Amino acid sequence: MKSFYCSFIFLLFSFYVQGQEDNRFTTGFSETISSKILGENREILIHIPKSNGGNKIKDRGNYPVIYLLDGAENFNSVVSITEHMEESSLCPPMIVVGIVNSNRMSDLTTGTDKDMPKQFLGNGEKFMSFVEKELIPHINSNYPTTTYKTFIGHSVGGLTVINTLLHNPDLFNSYVCLDGALWWNNAKIVKEATTNLTTNNYQGKTLFMAMANRLERGIDTLSVQKDTSENTDLIRANLKFIKELQKAQRNQLRYRYKFYEDDNHPSVRLIGEYDALRFIFDFYKLKIYDSELENPNFRLDSLLVTHYSKVSKQMGYVVKPAESQVNNFGYQMMAGKQFKKAESLFKLNIINNPNSGNCYDSIGDFYLGTGNKAKAIESFKKALTLKDIPESKAKLEKLLNNKN
Repeated sequence: MKSFYCSFIFLLFSFYVQGQEDNRFTTGFSETISSKILGENREILIHIPKSNGGNKIKDRGNYPVIYLLDGAENFNSVVSITEHMEESSLCPPMIVVGIVNSNRMSDLTTGTDKDMPKQFLGNGEKFMSFVEKELIPHINSNYPTTTYKTFIGHSVGGLTVINTLLHNPDLFNSYVCLDGALWWNNAKIVKEATTNLTTNNYQGKTLFMAMANRLERGIDTLSVQKDTSENTDLIRANLKFIKELQKAQRNQLRYRYKFYEDDNHPSVRLIGEYDALRFIFDFYKLKIYDSELENPNFRLDSLLVTHYSKVSKQMGYVVKPAESQVNNFGYQMMAGKQFKKAESLFKLNIINNPNSGNCYDSIGDFYLGTGNKAKAIESFKKALTLKDIPESKAKLEKLLNNKN
């Protein structure tokens, strides 16, 4: 029994050492923060969405932020997931901040555990004070952020996520615990959940929990709850926490948990990260049927307004459809000779992006395609007052020459 636990503790200690190769920088860049709270410099890894050109200039957009524990190990995978989901219109473009630990077990635990050295004492409270009072303000001051924040942790990182959910729930909007080490310190966090989950109001908060298959042959998630061995401490602690979630249904926490039968403790991270973000942002995807696109009487602009109004409510701030998304729909409707729908979409884009030369160029194309030369000239002129677009200039000159 103890041999398993010694191996597991070694895994937790050595987890930080893994992933220190330079390939962690391929999806972002690093920065060092001087922390007064921790009394040391801390490295963070940062990814800015490709839709922002990887640039931190604030006037190009504002993005939700994912704060990722064990950043050196998990950074690349989470960035890849967010970029894929954004491209598939499954989530908004997001900034990812990976936090690199100098002493992982000290950062991500509080108190101690019976299998730790007597002199060990976790400094999780101090670490989370750094996150709340120094890291998050730094990111908000220097990068194009919104108010929506997600917190992701694996193993003892998952323990930190749940500890924050219980004791400082307003720090983040959504929480992701991946095979969390909730057994730590005699499962103290599970005991605290019996009170905190019922007394806290979690309206607008989301939790996703992933559990790996650590079970012996012939044991399932029901029968393991009767076990008392140390080998099953982790999954039993997670299952007990889930029971507390189920008891506290009035706290308005939106949550989901999943048992991954074919994944172990390390491998559950990738699939758990993906499933978590799919669940957190399940409201984001715009569903349009081909029959609606083909129906000339269907108000596509109204659908967009309604959908993004709902998205805004979930995110806690105004979210508008991407300029490129509306533009693409507009040209698609033009190609299908649904001119009324096309015009309404191009006009919606101008309402949402009044300073975009591209939007005026697009509606200029619409007027040009429908034979309204006067409106086309007006639109191309307006586009050029906002941005020097060679295509707009060429189209305008051709119209003016033909006019004369």
